[in-house]
Amino acid sequence: MKVTHTELKGVLIIEPAVHADDRGFFIETYNRSRYTENAGLGVEFVQDNHSHSKKNVLRGLHLQRRFPQGKLIRVVTGYVWDVAVDVDPSSPTFRRWVGVELTEVNHVQLYIPPGYAHGFCVLSDRADVEYKCTQLYRPDDERGVAWDDPDLGIQWPVQQPVLSPRDASNPPLRRYLET
Repeated sequence: MKVTHTELKGVLIIEPAVHADDRGFFIETYNRSRYTENAGLGVEFVQDNHSHSKKNVLRGLHLQRRFPQGKLIRVVTGYVWDVAVDVDPSSPTFRRWVGVELTEVNHVQLYIPPGYAHGFCVLSDRADVEYKCTQLYRPDDERGVAWDDPDLGIQWPVQQPVLSPRDASNPPLRRYLET
């Protein structure tokens, strides 16, 4: 397993060992002991999610305010561009973001600790994204930040994404922080 620390504190790019031969491949997608020892992820995951999306769908930027979720994200089918954004005004990396391509071929995982906003856009015809969460999802606590907030300057690889009505109405970070 290879672990890369990003400029955002606690956001990790994880490349698990892939054992491939002419039959296919085997990957250990999570092993608490190994991920704690090699990546410093001494967290407890309490919920697993699976998202299926079509090309150009953009989901995000999402976060929970009172019960923030850490997420270990991977792609099972297709490929996406996944983004973590620092939304903590007291952080030295406030408003900075990290984008990583996660694919069914590269098997890269992204760990986003609690407190960051998260989103992804689908670059393949379809994509299945699975992620483990450190907190249960609470719909009444979910918040969003505009995917195209100019103060963030995220360089999304899609120009006109397909958005849910909720994601299309997410406020810019400045307004999110005022609530």
